[in-house]
Amino acid sequence: MVTDIAIIGGGASGLTAAISAKEANRSAKVTIVEKLPRTGKKIIASGNGRCNLSNMKLSERNFHGSVNALEIIGKMPDYTSFFTDYLGVLCVGGSEGREGGIYPASNSSNTVVNAMRLKLEELGIEEICGCEVSGIIPENGGFTLICGDDNIRCKRLIVAAGGYAAPTFGTDGGVMRILKNMGYKTAKICPAVAPLRVSPDMLKGLKGIRVKGEISAISGGKTLRTERGEIQFNDNNISGICVFNLAYLFAEYEGKLTLKADLLPDMPWNSLKSYLENIRKSRGNLPIEELLTGIFVKNLALYIVKKSLDRPLTDKISALKNNEISAVISCIKALEFEVSGCSPWQNSQTTMGGIHSSCVDGNLQSKLHKGMYLCGEILDTAGDCGGYNLQWAWSSGMLAGGNCGKSLKGAKK
Repeated sequence: MVTDIAIIGGGASGLTAAISAKEANRSAKVTIVEKLPRTGKKIIASGNGRCNLSNMKLSERNFHGSVNALEIIGKMPDYTSFFTDYLGVLCVGGSEGREGGIYPASNSSNTVVNAMRLKLEELGIEEICGCEVSGIIPENGGFTLICGDDNIRCKRLIVAAGGYAAPTFGTDGGVMRILKNMGYKTAKICPAVAPLRVSPDMLKGLKGIRVKGEISAISGGKTLRTERGEIQFNDNNISGICVFNLAYLFAEYEGKLTLKADLLPDMPWNSLKSYLENIRKSRGNLPIEELLTGIFVKNLALYIVKKSLDRPLTDKISALKNNEISAVISCIKALEFEVSGCSPWQNSQTTMGGIHSSCVDGNLQSKLHKGMYLCGEILDTAGDCGGYNLQWAWSSGMLAGGNCGKSLKGAKK
């Protein structure tokens, strides 16, 4: 088949790019090519089905990679203009989850996807689903997409196929590999917004425990970033939004990254010392295994005592020396875990790394192939958990789609 503008990928950036391309050039035939049976599947799953579509607090701290995501986001309409004024989706600030999150008032991601599908229908944008692109051939001033037995010819191409994260939603890195074979440079690729793996031996006794605390990523004695929130301990990884927001660092510090957790961040060392000294008096006749049961759940209390003290748990609390009290405090305030890896792609929300910024211009047009635009997760940028990645998808899709449509409008027929 032949179309004017083809978009590979029917996710957040692809749908937005299609809409923006058509709005910029109403006479163009715009076609979305989606691998899955239907578009928008990953959007529906986002935010645990609530679609955390943006965040009121956008800063450079929230985006990572060679692409200047915040600069591009700043050029595009905000969430109110796009979702409420244009698509008709009423949005509200989130009272749950990450502070500053923006959600549809319906509290359902289906509201967002339905609104986008209605707009696609209104604009006459074609969707070809269940169609996997296995090759891209630049030729005759346009592109041919290899799609099984039926190739697609287009004058302009927008690549919005995502990265490697969450392959059940069609983003398995296949198109990224095609681009690499075409000469595109990629930054180091690894899972982001994901749990971080540590040795199972370090987690014995902690499985299923959740505790609100502060966790830092450390390398070479330097604190790289600190986050607060609920820390979750599993069989072979540490999870929770605060950990997700540190996962991108693994790409740069693989093999030399440590997590340091403060399990009582609001209680200073001296206050904790006074508390434990009082416990030594008030609970003196009880066994050491009861030392911390007034602070933590039983399993976590036992884990800390076992890790910090070299004596039988049946010994009395009154027998503890001052240096042993200090050892317990050190464990509570600076519990360390060496990071051995990131979780699998199935457990990752986005991709760290991707097509390097040196491969695209300020309009997100490829520098290697004129007429090809890239947007969304396939580019080298990753946002924190909390609506940042979806905001990047919308904004980059708008920029790439709008510029693509305009470029075709001005081209000779």
